[in-house]
Amino acid sequence: MFTGIITDIGRVFALRQEGDLIAKIATSYDIDTIDIGASIACDGVCLTVTGLGSDPEPWFSVDISAETVSKTNIGRNAWHEGRRLNLERALRVGDELGGHIVAGHVDGVATITLLRDEGDSTRITFEAPADLARFIAPKGSVALNGTSLTVNEVEGTRFGVNLIPHTKEVTTWGDAREGDPVNLEIDTLARYVARLAEAG
Repeated sequence: MFTGIITDIGRVFALRQEGDLIAKIATSYDIDTIDIGASIACDGVCLTVTGLGSDPEPWFSVDISAETVSKTNIGRNAWHEGRRLNLERALRVGDELGGHIVAGHVDGVATITLLRDEGDSTRITFEAPADLARFIAPKGSVALNGTSLTVNEVEGTRFGVNLIPHTKEVTTWGDAREGDPVNLEIDTLARYVARLAEAG
């Protein structure tokens, strides 16, 4: 489990296909505190640490299955050497829950359709897959590239969020461009509420 509060910006510095896709990700986390088998959310994708190293800089490696590639923006050629990634380590008992409960299981890929500055903040509009749009509600939560964000408005399959300067500084959202594919995870509570409504 995660909270959608980004705690590091990593960088892909090696990618290779070897059965699964294997990525090495540079990090400022203290790798002495990371165990093999630990879970780290990388742009919202919960991945298992399979290797650790410190040359030429601290890094961890992850194996990415074909299923994960197909369900995330990794399959849209979004990951490449040099790409910056939002990172979050798994939630520990007693940690502050500053965002919302995030599983790290990406539901689909949304697309940025509009970026517009409003004062110091930035308004971003996304196009969501039709089968997921019904779970997105104004003032509800979504995880986008692993970041817990509040939905401002919803119109059909499009929804918008507002990014304050702090969010853009401590995440990769300052790199966002129109047309970018974005990992989308629906709020688990919204999914259960929708299921209950259907059952009723």
